[in-house]
Amino acid sequence: MLGIRRRKFISFLGGVAAWPVVAWAQQARHVPIIGYVAPTNPLIPSRGTGAFLQRLRELGWIEGQTITIESRWAAGRPERLDEIAAEFVRLKVDLIVTSSTNDSIVMKQVAPQIPMVFAVSGDPVGVGLVASLARPGGNVTGLSIQSPDSSGKRLQLLREIVPGLHRLAILANPGSPQAMLEVSEVQAAARTFGLDVATSEMRQTADVNSTFELLKSRADALYVVADPLVNTNRILIGTLALGARLPMMCGFRELVEAGCLMSYGPNLPDLYRRAAEFADKILRGTRPSDIPVEQPTKFDLVVNLITARALGLTIPPTLLAIADEVIE
Repeated sequence: MLGIRRRKFISFLGGVAAWPVVAWAQQARHVPIIGYVAPTNPLIPSRGTGAFLQRLRELGWIEGQTITIESRWAAGRPERLDEIAAEFVRLKVDLIVTSSTNDSIVMKQVAPQIPMVFAVSGDPVGVGLVASLARPGGNVTGLSIQSPDSSGKRLQLLREIVPGLHRLAILANPGSPQAMLEVSEVQAAARTFGLDVATSEMRQTADVNSTFELLKSRADALYVVADPLVNTNRILIGTLALGARLPMMCGFRELVEAGCLMSYGPNLPDLYRRAAEFADKILRGTRPSDIPVEQPTKFDLVVNLITARALGLTIPPTLLAIADEVIE
């Protein structure tokens, strides 16, 4: 009897001794989860997403093995963002990565306890995402595309191509705080060039056709302010702008592929690669508040010669010589 009790006691001690090892092994097997708010929708390829995943692989994070990525698409529909954020909370993701200022604002509001990296944000300080670029504070950091002189450069380039530019239309989503900040910058830059400016609002996909009906014969060119809603509808916007014979200036190459005449702005794949590096640091233990917000280091000028020819415009050789890419 004594021998049996002794064996049970030894077995119990063995179990107690083994428990920390088992618990550690279970913890060690935890595969981090990234909640990724992807741009546009799954039917539209994203150079940014590809660059993000590639850089993660280079850093040792293999999807399905050392990391799980839960991708969600709002496709320019604000109402989806609350649902996505709530889902990330239920999934207990370790990190959220966003693709726009709008996404970031909602994710921070609904899931403030989850660390977050924004791959793209306009003015993260102005919209309240971080306390400052150097000291973000809180649980959020990332890449800002804020560049006060970008709007002026875009208008200057547009004036080189569109002779007699006097009337400028701005297409923007008034529901996007960042878009409206850029609208103010464009309006200020336009005044320095003596341009008459009219702003057209696009709150949902259904507004696109009616917006271009109003623009016909009322503008010499169109400045498009990018946001998830605009990006999702970029092919429709490009088609309608060409039909209305409106040269478009945009901020990103993706819109030039859809028919925009020209873009000048940050290189998106570069931003997403750097966002992956931020994610790597956070997953390895660095606090977001200790990672300063960074700004673009690489800008691209992309020209669409196909659109230029369709509009009967001539691109100056000097401008073509400095372009990073020419689509023809």
